[in-house]
Amino acid sequence: MHTTTDITVLKNLMVINLDVNIWSARKKLSPADFGGVNLPPEELTSLGSKKICNPEDLRIFSTLKSRAVTMLDHVGVRFLSGWGIPQSMANQVVKDLQVIHDEFMAAKDTFLSSYDQSVLDWVNQHMEWKEIIENSVVSADYVSSRLGFRWQLFQLAPPQEKFIHDGLKDEVAKLGSTLYGEIARTAEDTWKKCYSGKDQVSQKALSPLRSIYEKLSGLSFVEPCAAPISNLLKIAFDQIPSKGFIKGADLLMIQGVLALLRDPVSLIEHGKSIIKGRTPESVLQLLVQPDDTQCTPTPKVIGQSETIPDNYFNQPSIDSLGLW
Repeated sequence: MHTTTDITVLKNLMVINLDVNIWSARKKLSPADFGGVNLPPEELTSLGSKKICNPEDLRIFSTLKSRAVTMLDHVGVRFLSGWGIPQSMANQVVKDLQVIHDEFMAAKDTFLSSYDQSVLDWVNQHMEWKEIIENSVVSADYVSSRLGFRWQLFQLAPPQEKFIHDGLKDEVAKLGSTLYGEIARTAEDTWKKCYSGKDQVSQKALSPLRSIYEKLSGLSFVEPCAAPISNLLKIAFDQIPSKGFIKGADLLMIQGVLALLRDPVSLIEHGKSIIKGRTPESVLQLLVQPDDTQCTPTPKVIGQSETIPDNYFNQPSIDSLGLW
């Protein structure tokens, strides 16, 4: 039988898989490329690759793929082979992907139209190795088949058989941990780039925090503590002047919020305290001036290979207040 949490999450979640192919413009080197020179056997060494054209001519495709990945990371959480995104955001995500797709296809047309010239220019820059390059040139049609930008958007429906559903249930159960781990890494990166060692920051420094807020708000159905923490962020933004540098008590508050976001375990604890009745304002005050009875722990940043302890979400239950 499906749990209420499974049904609630999957009802609001859509999965998007990004499928971008980028031609490498490389071919494997062969012994023949070296004119019969005696080389070590393959069991001892392996040859590298040769570039058929200037890699700079292909950089635009990697840039566009990175833009799509960044957009999906801002909106969704890594799930299965792609991202879990809020159903309410699906149309906008598809529109944003379509814009990037169109730029990708326009760049593809531009590259293919100048492909022969690009190869010729590359050969002219490396005349000493002209034969090695020319022996590996492939057709423009082949290159075209290796450049593509696609995505697949779908919604999951758990099967009725319990033993089949268990695998999906396990993946859904990890979503909260994955979400807070991603938030922690973004917060850590934000701290290093925008806040570390600063006695004042510009309004622009709030941009990554607003992205975190939007991500938590959109995915609040994934884990109950996401909603109170996103509300805490909104209250923090409302307390900061909309113009001028952020400094003094305002900066200390934002630094406290970042410390909270960098520590998933502490984030969950404070989220639960808000659900139980503590006001977001008092939590913000606590982040700036911890009291003697409930100190904010030193942040433990969750790295790429770290996760929140498996049993953390199995702590004594609290009233859902309709959140899950």
